Amino acid sequence: MNDQVTPLGTVKFLKVSEVAATLRVSRMSVYRLIHSGDLEAVRFGRNFRVPEPAMNAYLRGAYYNAS
Repeated sequence: MNDQVTPLGTVKFLKVSEVAATLRVSRMSVYRLIHSGDLEAVRFGRNFRVPEPAMNAYLRGAYYNAS
């Protein structure tokens, strides 16, 4: 994520299935990103939730310039 602190009350937490749908990958791919440390997530009981800013940061870092 970035160095700015966002109040937790304003952070939207996404389910793994929502992240998978946004990225158009499988849920297992999202779990792999989480477990490898490439995608930040919070564990609530047995479930992971991904802060929306973390998903956006991952996408910004994943851009590839083909030129």
